[in-house]
Amino acid sequence: MNKTQLRKNFETGNFQIGASGLKQFLWYYTDIFLFRSRLIPFGSVLVAVLRIFGAKVGREVRIKPGIAIKYPWKLEVGDHCWLAECIIDNLDWVRMGANCCVSQQAMLITGNHNYKKSTFDLITRPIVLEDGVWIGARATVGPGVIAGSHAILTLGSTISHSMESYSIYKGSPAIRISDRELA
Repeated sequence: MNKTQLRKNFETGNFQIGASGLKQFLWYYTDIFLFRSRLIPFGSVLVAVLRIFGAKVGREVRIKPGIAIKYPWKLEVGDHCWLAECIIDNLDWVRMGANCCVSQQAMLITGNHNYKKSTFDLITRPIVLEDGVWIGARATVGPGVIAGSHAILTLGSTISHSMESYSIYKGSPAIRISDRELA
């Protein structure tokens, strides 16, 4: 398939960037120089920049330098969240409730391709992390996942289906291994 056909298939899908070309251009360089470069060590500055680009970010959110966010205008983060050096590849919405943690090198990926079609169409679905969810280091969350309140995805696990509230998931593919009990 040539580049013209690929672009046509991409453009006729339901995917929409949701921002002007200028905003995309400005975000691209802001992301490289301020976020991924780790030049700005202060999370409060990074939060302010995300808000300028349209992210909805709650109170007392901690963002670590080195984070990669595809489209901040498709990001909602509740109060008291912690986002480490993770990857948020949000072709679709990523919504986090309060008190969530996304650990080092974790990935939230909202897009995939339909391998059942010869055109390999892009598929996007939002990710929702309800209050108190913890995504462990190097864990991967796929498109369409809803992580119920206070669910945990452990270190290095991969999930492509929704997670029950107050449950712990482990493995690749991740399975529910136990209840999460809070003191």
